Formats: sequence, structure tokens, C-alpha cells
Amino acid sequence: MSLFAASKRPIWIWAGVTLLLAGYLTWVFFAKEDKRELLPGITTDGHHQIEQRCDVCHDSEPVDGLFTSSGVSNKACMECHKQDLELANDSHPVIKFRNPENAIFLEHIKATDCVTCHAEHLEDRTHPMAVTIPPDYCAHCHDVTLEHRETHEGLAFNSCETAGCHNFHDNLSLFESFLSEHLAEPAVLPEPKRELSKAVYRWISAGNERPPSTTPDAPADRIASAPEHVADWASTAHAAAGVNCSDCHGKGAAWQDKPAIESCATCHTLETQDFRKGKHGMRLAVDLSPMEPSMARLPMKPEMAHESLDCTSCHGAHRFDREYAAAEACMQCHDDDHTNNFSASPHFALWNAELNGKAPAGTGVSCATCHLPRETRTDSTSGTKVEVVQHNQNANLHPNEKMYRGVCMNCHGLGFTMDSLADRKLIENNFNGKPEVHVESLDWVREVEERREAHRKKIESSN
Repeated sequence: MSLFAASKRPIWIWAGVTLLLAGYLTWVFFAKEDKRELLPGITTDGHHQIEQRCDVCHDSEPVDGLFTSSGVSNKACMECHKQDLELANDSHPVIKFRNPENAIFLEHIKATDCVTCHAEHLEDRTHPMAVTIPPDYCAHCHDVTLEHRETHEGLAFNSCETAGCHNFHDNLSLFESFLSEHLAEPAVLPEPKRELSKAVYRWISAGNERPPSTTPDAPADRIASAPEHVADWASTAHAAAGVNCSDCHGKGAAWQDKPAIESCATCHTLETQDFRKGKHGMRLAVDLSPMEPSMARLPMKPEMAHESLDCTSCHGAHRFDREYAAAEACMQCHDDDHTNNFSASPHFALWNAELNGKAPAGTGVSCATCHLPRETRTDSTSGTKVEVVQHNQNANLHPNEKMYRGVCMNCHGLGFTMDSLADRKLIENNFNGKPEVHVESLDWVREVEERREAHRKKIESSN
């Protein structure tokens, strides 16, 4: 071999390795479903389950940059979050920042893009709620607040969100008028508000009334091989409402031993839509395999690591036991302190009393009571009010102030609610005890009202 050829060998090796690597990355980019090898950094907790699908966020909408936070359009964010923002009565909509009166503020901030505050793959500066801006970013617009509100004098801007006060998108539970309305409430309300699910009635009222089903219409061999399934089905609301085997499994050649979530969606449209928005079902929403506990970043029971999560994971395949789904189903997977301490909590005592017939239906407090609450909504088709169970278990978790109106204040006063949800230790032991953290918002409102009342009396006396 010539000296020239030998000297060129490293070049050919380098060129070959480069071509192989380029070919592999091209295949990953354009053909492979799982593109996590291309990630520039760790994905936030809210999106890590769908990080295999870069194209869900990095869509074809023309924006500056490619596969950077500036390469994610608002349209991509709204595909998943638009309805949530509408329900929250977004207090910082884009239109506010397009108002010419606010032009002076926009010299310092770019609040018209979601990714200004919520960039991905920036672990070193990602705060709770996947916020990636500095804590004092809000000061560009709100520094006058410190000057004009006596109660806010001396407060640091990084205390806004941690004091149980302000949430950028939704301040419905934090307006001064709302705080004032609930100043004098006790820790536990004398008449707790309860809402019971009416899913079957909703289904029947939509024109699906049928006589009760008493005989299963499954193929004979399926009935013979699993009589326990028939017994389970016969005792359910499904059978009482005339929903038979073929309604879920299909008929004839279309029979499926394990129906997909689309089968449930035929009747439970709102529930499955919500389910796909939360961490339990968001992978299904982007055509990935179902979520498994092993994919979670929260502690999970190791024996459940590779169980696929769908409707029947919690409700059971034929019994559809709502009581089981309300608590035990959660505890079969979750292994964090909050979950493990539920059985020693006052909430569990109420739940256990209901299950054992020692208290009326609806008086117990299960995992689902707080994380899958009953809601009254307006049906988009008929315009009528409907009762539905919120199946997006993340809907009121971040920030947890979202629980104020829809959950906690059904039973508790606002002051106790605010203090409890601000107490991280109390949350971990599942509210077994009293809060040791105090949020001063109500105190400030009380002080303001007392000053106003004193001023009113002074004017009256002078006249």
C-alpha cells in the first residue's frame, strides 16, 4: 500500500462515518416515529409524553426559526389549549397586547407569542407551570401596582404566583370582588354542595332511549367462555339503559374482543375528549400508543409499570364500577405521598362512610371528587346544560388555584381553601390536619374594606 493511500485512510473513514450519521439522522427526521434523539434538551412535564411527536408542536405554520422555541406557532399551542383558555376567561388574551394603548409595554416584552413564556427544552430556567421567563418579567407592565396599592408595597415580583394570588391566564378566583364576597366563610361550610353524575340521563335525553337489556347479544362462544362478563354487564347502568354487547364490541365480522377508546366515545363524547387532553390520554390524541405508568415522572407502583391506560383501566371492562374508578383505580398505579396518605385522611373517612352505607350518596370525598369533578356545561350542539365528569385529571391541578371554585369551595370556605392549597406539606399528607401556611390576600381585602368603611363614616359625621 502506498504512503499516499495510507495517509488518506482517516479521511475516508471520517467521510464514511459522516455519511452514515447523516443518513441515520435523515431517517429519524423524516421516517422514524420516535424522534427523541433529536431533542435539544429535556421536555417539560406537561409535554414529555408526546415528545416523540415533534411535529405536534413544530407544525407547518410559517414562523421564524426551525425546531427552536421560536419555531412553534401559536396555532400549534391553540390546537390543544384553546378551549381551556376560553373556559378560564383568559385575563391576558393576545388582543390585549395588540391594543395601541399598550404599545409602550411591548417595547420590553413579546406577550403575543405563547413560547415567550412557555419555551421547551430549557431545563435550567424552567419554573413551575413550564414558565421560562424571569420572575420579574411581569414588572414591565405591573410595576405601577407597587406604587398604587398599599398592600403590595415592598413585595417582590417573584411572590405574585407563590402567594396564591395571581395566575397569568385565569384570575377568576382571585379578583378583589370575589375575595370580598367570601371573607367571612368558616373552614367547613354548614351545607356542602354536591353534584351527582347524570351521564345515563344525558345519553337517554339525547334520543337514545331503549328498553333495558336482559339478554346479551354477544357471539355464543364468547358468552360461554366468559359468563362472569355477562353477570358484570347485567348489573350495570349500561344494561339498564339498553346498551348491549354489540354496542361496544361491534357486530358480526366487526366484533372486537377489546374495543378501542373510539367505542366509548360513541356515547361518552365529552368524557373521551377530556381524557385525551390530560396526561392519561394525551398520547392517544396524537396517535401514539397508550400511556403506561413507566412513562410518568411521578412515582408509580412498579408492578403496574407497563399497563396500558385507557377507559377500562379505571372503570373495568364490563362492570364499569364508578366507585372503584373514583379511588382504588388511582391508587393501583400512583405511589406518591399524596396518594399513599389518602387512606388516613379525613376525606377518606367520608368516602368510606358513603361506601359502607353510613352516609348519603355524594357525601364522600374520593380522588375523583377533587381531580375528576362533576361539571355543568353548555352542550355545543343543543345549547342545553349538561352534567359531565371532567376526565382531564390535569384540568385543575396547575396552578391548583383552579380547584378553588370547582372543588374545594363546595365544602370549604375560601380562606381555608387558599391556605390549604398553598401548604405543600399539607398536600403531601393529603390534608390530614390544618394548614400551617397563611395567604394574606383576604387580610389585605379586609384592611381595604375597613379603611373604606372608616372613610365613609368620617364623611357622614362631617356632614
